[in-house]
Amino acid sequence: MRIVVCVKYVPVLAALRFDPETRRLVREGVPGEVSGFDQRALGAAVALREQHGGEVVALTMGPPAARDGLIVCLALGADRAVHVSDVAAAGSDTLATARVLAAAVRREAPDLVLAGRASTDAETGQVGPEVAELLDLPQATAVRRITVDPRAGTFEAERETDDGFETVAGPLPALITAAEDIAEERFPTKAARQAAAEKAIATVTLADLGIDPMAVGAEGSPTWVAGVEQVDVTRRGELVDGDDPAALAQRLRERLTALGALDAGADERPLLPTGAAATGAPVWVVVETSPDGLRPVTLELLGCAAELGAQLGAPVEALVVGAGDEHASVLAAAGADRVLVADGPSLRPYTTDAHAAVLTDAIRARAPRLVLLGSTAVGRDLAPRVAGRLGLGLTGDAIALELDAEGRTRQMKPAFGGTIVAPILSRTRPEMATVRPGMLRAARPDPERAVVIETLAVTAIASRVRVVASTPLDGGSAAALDTAWLVLGAGKGLGREGVEVVARLAARLGAGLAATREVTDLGWLPRQHQVGLTGRAIAPRLYVGLGVGGAMEHMVGLRRAGTIVAVNKSPKAPILKGADLAIVADAHALIPHLEAVLRR
Repeated sequence: MRIVVCVKYVPVLAALRFDPETRRLVREGVPGEVSGFDQRALGAAVALREQHGGEVVALTMGPPAARDGLIVCLALGADRAVHVSDVAAAGSDTLATARVLAAAVRREAPDLVLAGRASTDAETGQVGPEVAELLDLPQATAVRRITVDPRAGTFEAERETDDGFETVAGPLPALITAAEDIAEERFPTKAARQAAAEKAIATVTLADLGIDPMAVGAEGSPTWVAGVEQVDVTRRGELVDGDDPAALAQRLRERLTALGALDAGADERPLLPTGAAATGAPVWVVVETSPDGLRPVTLELLGCAAELGAQLGAPVEALVVGAGDEHASVLAAAGADRVLVADGPSLRPYTTDAHAAVLTDAIRARAPRLVLLGSTAVGRDLAPRVAGRLGLGLTGDAIALELDAEGRTRQMKPAFGGTIVAPILSRTRPEMATVRPGMLRAARPDPERAVVIETLAVTAIASRVRVVASTPLDGGSAAALDTAWLVLGAGKGLGREGVEVVARLAARLGAGLAATREVTDLGWLPRQHQVGLTGRAIAPRLYVGLGVGGAMEHMVGLRRAGTIVAVNKSPKAPILKGADLAIVADAHALIPHLEAVLRR
């Protein structure tokens, strides 16, 4: 079987520098690397080839320097490498990039296409599903286990969801995006790199692929970057000292109280705007539910949509695809002027094919002004598929939305681990974005708002990929990471038993439970708890890191946290410099005293 692996050559995050005068990232002299998820995808491809035979083809699009990434891929086991290099492709957004990659993949006629879940420089997670759409391939995203049966022409995959894990099955050829656990991280030896550097790498241009240069690059991209802003995060760096754990805990309580980090505070949620009846094209929020009810991000999006709708003179409509119509009154109270319900047997449980078909048809029929989804496992799977089908610009993982002077939606997008934020604008309508949970504030609900429900006609839709089984996570501390005011961070320094103690403490406090990559690599906590460059980004009012070393890859996920407390017995631990309150002590000794300290 032939497996094509799409890889991206990205700058090493720690080496990037922002020039405040030119307001640009300085890339000159910055080393590059194959994006981490893509490298894991390559490892999975090589393992499948060893099991079933065939060949692995590494494919990238990028400037001449991207060739170095392909050399690494060859050193790690790829049989061939293809480099799409054309100056006309520079400046391509995700959809324009997907057009190029889809054309290059089509030439290879693969049985399977693999790509990373997202690139570590931009964290959009869009290119894989957009390539799948342009090639009309079934897809499975964020996959951590995959098996294939070349004779039957089928695959089975276990994918990560926000609530646990889901096993899906479907036909080949298919496109799979890889989660971190799909393969171990590997590094080529010097000898392997030297041997790979001698191998031929095919260079392909847009002309070779039959692509009009006007369909890609900056001109052919439906979105563009309107600027770049550096994100400066200053922490207090205050040392809380003492020898006795009980006294240390008391001092910590006093400092947290003085900083207001433990204040419950008044209800800071904004009131829903009021005004004349809106008549413009509607602002849509695609509703998402979990086993516990509505996902909080849906309410956050409705609050934002209400503000945008008031400025645009547009109504707000909540679109329920499949399960969720029982929440109509809550959706109305949260800001929806109308609840659109599209339901049917083929829409439960969620599948990409069925939900993408319904959302696409609804957008075509009703022409909304703006379509918003949560940047969740479902949102990242669904939104790029629909954007690819409709040729729409899409901003993934936005953290804020606002209107500019011309009434365009500025979608604030973090990149490079959140070190910069760029406003993204779209040339297409509707504008479309997924928004990171926990970044927006839900409005104060108004139970007096009328509930207006409209049912949309749905025809039976067959999905090529079916859900075989679902395995939920125990407890809700992973889901709570998006909304909890308090998050406890567990580092490798705690040991397995210490992590279990912190997990129980988080449960008693109703706190979210975060983990470093080392902790999830060891299997002490599921990947859904991982915070950092290849995990989640969170914004709690208070984060308490226990036994966390403070590697840059973890700290970039905490940039929007309110107050950071670090407890580490090593005075040289990097997290101590990146915290507001730092305690040099054995976390095990302090943990028994923290429950009283951290209760509001």
